[in-house]
Amino acid sequence: MQENLSIVRVAVVQAAPVIMDRDATVDKTIRLTHEAGEKGAKIVIFPEAFIPAYPRGLSFGSKIGSRTKEGRQDWFRYWDNSIEVPSQSTELLGEAARKAGVYLVIGVIERDQETSGGTLYCTVLFFSPEGKLLGKHRKLKPTAAERVVWGEGDGSTLPVFDTPYGKIGALICWENYMPLARAAMYAKGIQLYIAPTADARESWQSTIRHIAMEGRCFVLSCNQYVTKNMYPVDLACYDELESSPDIMSSGGSAIVGPLGEYVVEPIYGKEDILIADLDLRDIAYSQLDFDPVGHYSRPDVFTLIVDEEKKENVKWK
Repeated sequence: MQENLSIVRVAVVQAAPVIMDRDATVDKTIRLTHEAGEKGAKIVIFPEAFIPAYPRGLSFGSKIGSRTKEGRQDWFRYWDNSIEVPSQSTELLGEAARKAGVYLVIGVIERDQETSGGTLYCTVLFFSPEGKLLGKHRKLKPTAAERVVWGEGDGSTLPVFDTPYGKIGALICWENYMPLARAAMYAKGIQLYIAPTADARESWQSTIRHIAMEGRCFVLSCNQYVTKNMYPVDLACYDELESSPDIMSSGGSAIVGPLGEYVVEPIYGKEDILIADLDLRDIAYSQLDFDPVGHYSRPDVFTLIVDEEKKENVKWK
């Protein structure tokens, strides 16, 4: 176990990807990571599905009982710009983390390379300041129409990493409404709770403030700022965006302390880098009257079982 440093500077990057362009978005990520590192950040966080995009407004031509040729074309473009883990793209991201001297936490669309290669996952990747890929978390339950394009992760990718700046881990967007998933993260001792999201609504702010108080942890929520004119006009199903607002995602990234108060209030309407110095001693300060997995727990009454075994379709003997 590493000795914790009491104060850490973090950076939450609210930005848009170069939509449907993996390589250009990796380049943008590298630039913004260096910029955050130059501001003194030791942990740098990017939004959900940052590379190559959160496909807001698109259905990929899918309706119940039917798909379209045009939808398959856009799906293939999305698949083709997703990231294999590991790959040259992850090597570039790791090198960016190394050069900036930061822990880099970023949402990507991961292309399965363990079996058929035909499934995409909404994934968070964790890189160390040495440039090493520490691990990943795959979203356990894509929400609503997300299930058309993303597969489900399993319990084998629920990591919490011990760093000199506290224990870090992530749940993605509406996974954070799963009380048992949160309980699992608390039980792992999470201190810097990272919540990449695509939700810019006011209700999301209530969510992250609740989690901070419930978990007695810092919550770092990171969203994209995206406008409709950022989408490539040559999408085969571009007409699906006709009814979408000009601002597709207004942001709302924020940082919350362990008593539910904003360290950095939500930012809307622009790309920005939120910088904050977090004092881990505030966590112990907050735990006088509540610790969800300590003195306020009742293991004699409630027990959570978490299956962290990787699930396979076929078991070979």
